[in-house]
This record gives sequence, structure tokens and C-alpha cells, in this order.
Amino acid sequence: MRHIFWAGDSTVKTNKFVTYPQTGIGQAFDRYTKTDVVICNHAENGRSTKSFIDESRLAPIYDDITEGDFLFIQFGHNDEKEQDPARYTDPHGEFIGNLVKFVNAARNKKAYPVFITSVERRLFDENGNLRQSGHEEYVKGMKEAAAKFDVPVVDLYSMSREFLQKTGDEASKKYYMNLAPGEASWAPEGKNDNSHLRYEGAMLYAGMIAKGLSDLGGVYADLIADDNLLSDSSKIEVNG
Repeated sequence: MRHIFWAGDSTVKTNKFVTYPQTGIGQAFDRYTKTDVVICNHAENGRSTKSFIDESRLAPIYDDITEGDFLFIQFGHNDEKEQDPARYTDPHGEFIGNLVKFVNAARNKKAYPVFITSVERRLFDENGNLRQSGHEEYVKGMKEAAAKFDVPVVDLYSMSREFLQKTGDEASKKYYMNLAPGEASWAPEGKNDNSHLRYEGAMLYAGMIAKGLSDLGGVYADLIADDNLLSDSSKIEVNG
């Protein structure tokens, strides 16, 4: 068996019924992998690279990961929290330094690290244009670390932005924890949530990651059940 260990935040986490219909990308990803691939999802709500490490959440990954396994590293959403010193990291300083700790943990055990940039938030202005969300410098920081330490990167941020721009404000609501017109509220105080995903969104973006791994080729493409089905990213969509 091959294992994918996933370190990340709430956009990746495996959810229980109490947070339904919220679904994490890591929770959906096994729909795209071969039968001998096991997902070990260590992603947790609200974590940044800093708080994940400070809370010793990398330690059990290091204990269990073995030669030939994979460590998917997907952070950014909470590293941006400048008002919270327990989570905030400078995108071109501490953020990169923390990413290297994940890379070293994988490589010390002869496993493969993979960087995955943050999924974009669904934020449109009054004219229907997709706004910038705050991920930009962390995406640049992750790519900087990828180049410096020779780590493959799947740019989910760019793929998700392209999809949202093409799909538009109203049509993209069904992928996020955002209330559709006339839909009963599950969110606290009826608030819309443009960061977290429903099942449809988790499947969509997991498929984009699968496409990115397929494009990397080699051992990364070999994780995917049928990469021929992912040759056109426009096919990666869930009816709902």
C-alpha cells in the first residue's frame, strides 16, 4: 500500500456529520486514486504552518510516513491571519521556513513532498468580477520554496481562480458553503461562507489536484486511477 499524508487546514479536513454539508478536499480525494492508495488526512480547522507545527501535528505524520509515501502540504488560508500571532507567518520568511520543515520530514523518511497552493475563496464584487482574496503572496511564497528546495507544486490556486472566473458568481455558489436563493440556513446567524466547500466543491477541486499530479508525471501520476479522464480539466465537474 502507498499512503498520502495530508497536512493542511479546514479546506482539506475530513468532516463529520456535525459539519455537514461541509466537505474537505482531502476527504474527497480518494475518489481519484488507485485502489492501493490510502489517504491519511491530518488537516485540521484553523491551522497554519506555524500552529500545525507548534501543536506537534507534524510529529505523528513523521512517525508513520515511510519510504515511497507522499506528504501533501497545503497551507495559506490561516498563515494570512496577521492579527493572530499564534498563526501568522510572513509569506516570504517564516512561511517558507516552515514549509521546509514539512519537506524535511518527508525526505528524511524517503517519502515524496508535494506543495499544493490554497484553493481560492469565492469573492465577487458588485460587477461580478472575481476579487483577490489575500492568498497571493502565500502562493508566491510556496512557489519560491518549491523552486528553492526542488519540490513539485500543484497550483490549485490558479486552477480554482480560472474556474471561478469562468463560472461566475451565482453558478459557483453550489460548490461552496454559500446559501443559494431560498435555501435554509445551516451557517451561524445565516452567514454565507465563501471559503469552505460542499461535496460538489471538494470533488471539483480534488479533481483539479488529480489533474495537476497527472501533469507532473512519474510517481505522482501513478497515484491517479485513470489520468486519461483528466486530460481536459473542463471535464472535472460534479453535477449537483
